[in-house]
Formats: sequence, C-alpha cells, structure tokens
Amino acid sequence: MTEPFTALLFLSFGGPERAQDVMPFLENVTRGRGVPRERLDEVAEHYHHFGGASPINALNRDMIAALTPAMSGRGRDLPIYFGNRNWGPYVEDVVEQMYRDGHRRALVFTTSAWGGYSGCKQYHEDIGRAVAALSERIPAAADEPLLLRKLPQYWSQPAFLDAQADAVRRAVALLPDPQAGARLVFTAHSIPTRADQAVGAGLYGRQVADAAAAVARRLTADGIVDGDEPGRDFDQVWQSRSGPPQVPWLEPDILDHLAALAAGGARQVVVAPIGFVSDHLEVVWDLDNEAAERAAELDLGYVRADTVGTDPRFIDMVADLVDRYAEGGGDLQAPGCGDNGAGCRSGCCG
Repeated sequence: MTEPFTALLFLSFGGPERAQDVMPFLENVTRGRGVPRERLDEVAEHYHHFGGASPINALNRDMIAALTPAMSGRGRDLPIYFGNRNWGPYVEDVVEQMYRDGHRRALVFTTSAWGGYSGCKQYHEDIGRAVAALSERIPAAADEPLLLRKLPQYWSQPAFLDAQADAVRRAVALLPDPQAGARLVFTAHSIPTRADQAVGAGLYGRQVADAAAAVARRLTADGIVDGDEPGRDFDQVWQSRSGPPQVPWLEPDILDHLAALAAGGARQVVVAPIGFVSDHLEVVWDLDNEAAERAAELDLGYVRADTVGTDPRFIDMVADLVDRYAEGGGDLQAPGCGDNGAGCRSGCCG
C-alpha cells in the first residue's frame, strides 16, 4: 500500500518585506541574466513606492490561512509549510524544518498555474535543490529519504477559470459606464520569446492564450464578449518585461496595446491579470500604476480585475488537488507533476 503524504509545501517566488532587502532580492532574481544595474535601480523604486515591501509573502500567507480549513473540511489536516525561491523563507530551510518535524512525504503546491521554464520547470529545480541541500545538512536523510511530489499545473482547471471570469464581471460593474461595453484585455508576465520556444515549443504562450479564451467563453452570456465572433471583444497581451532591450520578449506589451486600443476608438478597458495568482508587485505596480496612468493619459476608462487569490473556488481547487494526491493517487503523468525535482513528463517542461 502506498504511504500517504503528511505535509504540504506551499512554494512561491518570494519577495522582500523590508526596504533594505530590496536590492539583495533583485540581485538574487536576476543573477546571471545580464540585467543592467540601472534597470535594477528602476525596479527597486517600484518596491520603495510600497515602503520596500512586496505584497507577495503576505498574500501567500492569506491563501495558506484560507487553505488550512478547506483541507480540514476534507479530512486533510496536513501542516502547510511556506517556502520561496528567491527570498525568505527559503525553500531549502523550510524543507529541512519539514524533515526535522518528521515528514518524509510531502506534496508541493506552486503559485504558478503554467507550464514552461519559469512557470513549472524552475519550480522542479527549486525542489531538487532543496532535496540536495537536505542530504548535505542531514546526512542521515540518505537512509530515510524525503519525497517531494509537485502537484500538476492548474491553468485549465474549471474552478480557476470560473474565479477569473467572476473577477472580470466585478470589474465590468466598476467601469465609469458599465452599460457602454469595454474591451477586455487579458495579461500575463512576458518572457523572452526564445525561452518560450525552447521549453515545450511555446507551451506557456499557448496555455495563457487558451485560458484567456476559456474565460472569455464564460462571459458571452453576460454580453462582455461576443460569442458569435470569438476573439473580437478580447485581447491577450503581456507585461513586466525586464531583460536587455535587444532580446525579443512576448508581445504586445500592455502599455503599447492600450495606446493602440485608444487609437482604434475604444473608450473603456478591463484588464484581467490572468497570469498571476495574487496581487504581487507586477500587478500593483505595472497595472495599478503604470497601466492605469497610461489609460488616463489616453482618456480610457480603466478597471483592473482581481486576481484569484483567496477566492473560495480557487482555494477549494487547491484543496481538491491535495485530496486527490494525498494518498499516493492522482495522475502522476499530469503536466507539471513530478518527484524530487526530476521534472515533468516528456513534451511538457522537462
């Protein structure tokens, strides 16, 4: 009989929570990527605009607080450990603590819904690095090894898409003229075009496009999207590029797209950050500041939809995933699923 999993690792990107940590954090994130110092200084100012803290850790703790009773309601009283890739609490330290607490089999939920390198494979690498660090810190772990099983990608889960659709509905109701209609724009974090093609042959870009279309289909009955002409009433764009200017990234960029919409006669726009699980810095700065200011300059009515965050359907979706895999079941060939950093199935992110 397969042994059950006894803990859940909630694994995320990480972010600074004090002003003095901003630059060390950014150096962690960009190490080896050739990002100019002046670009780091520019991004650091975004964090200092919010007192030097990214909201991501607090938002992750909010999701964990919501997830705990949702799992308990399914009879899964698994302790939840919170770890990050780029800042404290670092995943290596958290996995060591988990092991010292007696856990030998843990599921891993990541705060990215997507495939591709940054969205999936890099989280496998984080898990593999933490397992390797554990064997160095606790040599006895070689005789009693730890199994960390990453839960699959969830971008196509109905609950995730339903929560996204309701966020758009709420945003439409907040428009200056809700009855006048608006252009719906889905946005996600851009990545280098070459990187998107290198892992899964454009997997990430395709998944974002498919998820945006799936949410749009849910909005046809509301008249937000025209079901007779799929794609006519919504767009899918990108944001938050940060690499060297000579490297092509996925386009169009949201700021350029807002200008194009205004030039084409649009008067109102709803921006849905489908690529993000919660309102971390790329959402609250790039969309709530830069994009909102650009829309005002263009005389565009502008509302940004919520991220799924602690929406009960999204939290229940996570709890359902945990429940499905907790006894050793679940589809081990599902995209994104893998053990101890070994990566996903062939043709996905590995």
